[in-house]
Amino acid sequence: MNTQTQQSVWIVDDDDSVRWVLEKAMQSNGMDVLGFPDPLAALEKLGEERPDVLITDIRMPGMDGLEFSRQIAAMNIDLPIIVITAHTDLDSAVAAYQSGAFEYLPKPFDVDEAVSLVNRAAEASRVRKTNGHGEVRHGMSGMIGQAPAMQEVFRTIGRLSRAGMTVLITGESGTGKELVARALHEHSPRVNGPFVALNTTAIAADLLESELFGHERGAFTGADRQRIGRFEQADGGTLFLDEIGDMSTDLQTRLLRVLAEGEFFRVGGQKAINVDVRIIAATNQNLETAVEEGRFREDLYHRLNVMRINTPPLRNRREDIPMLVQYYLEKSGAELGVPSKSMSPETMDMLSAFDWPGNVRQLVNATRRMIVTAPGNEIRPEDVPAEFGGAAVAGDKQWVDALSRWAAGRLAANSDAPLLEEAQPAFERALIQAALSAAGGRKQDAAKLLGWGRNTLARKIKELGLT
Repeated sequence: MNTQTQQSVWIVDDDDSVRWVLEKAMQSNGMDVLGFPDPLAALEKLGEERPDVLITDIRMPGMDGLEFSRQIAAMNIDLPIIVITAHTDLDSAVAAYQSGAFEYLPKPFDVDEAVSLVNRAAEASRVRKTNGHGEVRHGMSGMIGQAPAMQEVFRTIGRLSRAGMTVLITGESGTGKELVARALHEHSPRVNGPFVALNTTAIAADLLESELFGHERGAFTGADRQRIGRFEQADGGTLFLDEIGDMSTDLQTRLLRVLAEGEFFRVGGQKAINVDVRIIAATNQNLETAVEEGRFREDLYHRLNVMRINTPPLRNRREDIPMLVQYYLEKSGAELGVPSKSMSPETMDMLSAFDWPGNVRQLVNATRRMIVTAPGNEIRPEDVPAEFGGAAVAGDKQWVDALSRWAAGRLAANSDAPLLEEAQPAFERALIQAALSAAGGRKQDAAKLLGWGRNTLARKIKELGLT
């Protein structure tokens, strides 16, 4: 017969109220709970007995939770530790993993979530002890977000921080896929090697092969010297290939061969070149659909999709918008050399309700513009451009009224005035410039914002003489 012993949980927290809430939650779920107001008392008790799971706050007077976790690891005690933290940025998440924590629990937490986490930790501990394997986690930096979707991104990066496996990052444009790639590199065993990034859509298709693999002198017209490609530049480090879904099928075949064999030839070269490179790829496309439609090689897709991280769109993490707005206001002020400004509550509500089709990249552009154009120290709703969700009703009425006045004036001066012929180019020019600004200059994304195809946008830019 299978009997299950009562789980033993220790809670280390200098806050009596937090400790009390957790103790009651664990006890009501049939767990044996012991509380400690400081880490030193718990360390002393560890010399006598061991719990199944330990929960500790990250900030306590004297010894903090991370140092406490490191002390336990130094004692060679195999114990799953859950770290409670009020900080929800990437650094804090990884610091918990670096200290040897099983998982971290961001405040404010749900008690049912805490109980579930303890159960998972205890089960993982039993499996690990049965299999005779331990697990070590390591660290990262740079991104912020408290939304569950972002916390899952942080957790995944933390879990991968000791591994060198290939990762596929998916998500809409502007969601921070390159930031995730950099974090994976900076908190991996390859941190001392180079991080080389290449947006495959930024290079002409006929030059991309040379850009990736390099070329020998005389390989083609204009190749007057040998060139080292991105693969060789990234040797010993990480190569980040952005917008991988737009790569030609011929180049996909060459990339697959490199991933499979670890070697390649420069364009026009006869000597095989061996490299040690970790590949991180990213795309805003649905690669499964691309595979079904024959636009992307299935075998390459499986090579790249060893681990996947999805960066959530900003509209799915609205609770992070105020934090991001404040962060980028301060950063934009420092970069532009202007005093930082605050947001009125009404303005922040307006920005939080906006869908941000260009995601974080568009939010960054918005903060840079508003910190320069807003007349006062506080950014009011009327200071927010309509393209960023600001003063939509008033803004719409103002430009419609202005257009009406202009049309009436033109007709009064000349009843045969070709209104559309005069107004439409200026109208399209303004919309195209706004969309390109919101999309960070990326034409494919700007075309989506305008509701056009990329070819239509390219034709309009040429017709209107835009650069």
